[in-house]
Amino acid sequence: MQKWGMLRAGIHAVAIFAVAAWATMGCARAVDYVSVEDNAAVLYDAPSLKAKKIFVASRYLPLEQVVNLDNWVKVRDSSGDLAWVEKRALSNKRFVVVTAEVVAIRKAPDEKALVLARAKQQVALEWLESSGAGWIKVRHRDGAVGYVKSSEVWGD
Repeated sequence: MQKWGMLRAGIHAVAIFAVAAWATMGCARAVDYVSVEDNAAVLYDAPSLKAKKIFVASRYLPLEQVVNLDNWVKVRDSSGDLAWVEKRALSNKRFVVVTAEVVAIRKAPDEKALVLARAKQQVALEWLESSGAGWIKVRHRDGAVGYVKSSEVWGD
C-alpha cells in the first residue's frame, strides 16, 4: 500500500513539472525592439494624447515593445521605465544605445580586433545583426561599421 502512495506522489510530481515546463515554453517570446523615427516623440503615462506627458524621446532611441494597442504602443526603455507612445512615431529600424561609458567599435567580433571608432554613453548605433557569442554588428552615424560587445549596449 505504501509503494502505491509513493508511486502516485512521484507521478503527480512529474505531471506538475511537465505542465510547468510546457507553460514556461509557451510564455517564451522574442523581444521586439523599435526605435523613435521622428526627431522627438512624446512618451505618456497612458495611451491618450490627454494623458500626462512623462518624457520626450530623441530620434533613434531604442525601445522594447511591451503591448500594442490600436495606435499606441507600450514601451520599455533601457532603464526599465514603461510608457506609452503613438505608433506613428516609431520605426522598425533597429538601434542600440551605448550603456557603457565608452565602447570600441571593432573591425571583427574579437577583443583584439582593430578599433574603428568609439562611441560614448547614450549614443545610438544602428543594429545590423547579432553575431552570437556576445557581439553585435552596428553602424555608427559617421559610417563606421563594426562590432561592439552586446553587454555594453541596450536594445539587442
